Amino acid sequence: MKKLLALICMITCILGLTGCGSEADVSARDQMLMDDAMAFSKSYLIPMCVANSQDALLEQVEAFTYEEIEFFYESSDELPVYLDGYAFVSALNSFNSAIDVIGAVTTESIGDATATIDGDQIIVQVQIKGEKKDAIAELILSKDSFLKLESAALNPVESMGDLMKKAALNTLIGMGTVFGVLILIIFVISAFGLIPKVQKWFDERKEKKVETTGIDNAVAQIEQQESEELADDLELVAVIAAAVAAYEGSASTDGFVVRSIRKARR
Repeated sequence: MKKLLALICMITCILGLTGCGSEADVSARDQMLMDDAMAFSKSYLIPMCVANSQDALLEQVEAFTYEEIEFFYESSDELPVYLDGYAFVSALNSFNSAIDVIGAVTTESIGDATATIDGDQIIVQVQIKGEKKDAIAELILSKDSFLKLESAALNPVESMGDLMKKAALNTLIGMGTVFGVLILIIFVISAFGLIPKVQKWFDERKEKKVETTGIDNAVAQIEQQESEELADDLELVAVIAAAVAAYEGSASTDGFVVRSIRKARR
């Protein structure tokens, strides 16, 4: 029992030291930078992104180069803002798309903010309450006094109903795809029984074509033989008519009519 109590006390002390260590990891300077990053994001950066994300202003911003955008905001007389031009344009497009989903965003819509440090960056998350649904604005700033905007996005928060709708839709699409593939497989398998019939039909058609071709060839040969025999008969008639004309001393075979030709029996 004493060993168990000693083990519990030891674990408690280790957890307490771990908690103290995590508290000590955030220095006073880092805490000050996080506080400044949260205040700067809520009071200036988010309203600036919301205002410039309107379609007309977004087209004007996109007409400039990234270097021109950076110079314009860094040289502002009111409040110099250090930012990455490409990241700023991407942030405006993200805000533009999200506002179409969550509805209008005003200054009163900006809620609480949290900040964490990741390496040489400060990640700020701010709750936004839109007309239709809530969202979270995530901004990544440099961990220095300039607080340079390196990335920003406005992400709509999906409600439980939205998540359920998406899950149901994904389930429906998945099941529909599976059943569609199964039906296609059934049709393919059932078509296997038609393959022998189709092959038999092609074979019969091929045989008929061969037979028709053979008959045509035979008819052509018979006609050719008959034409050759007729040509031989005509030649024979001409020879006999010439012989008769010569026998009777006639100059031509006109007036001779051959009724028939018979072989003489000798």
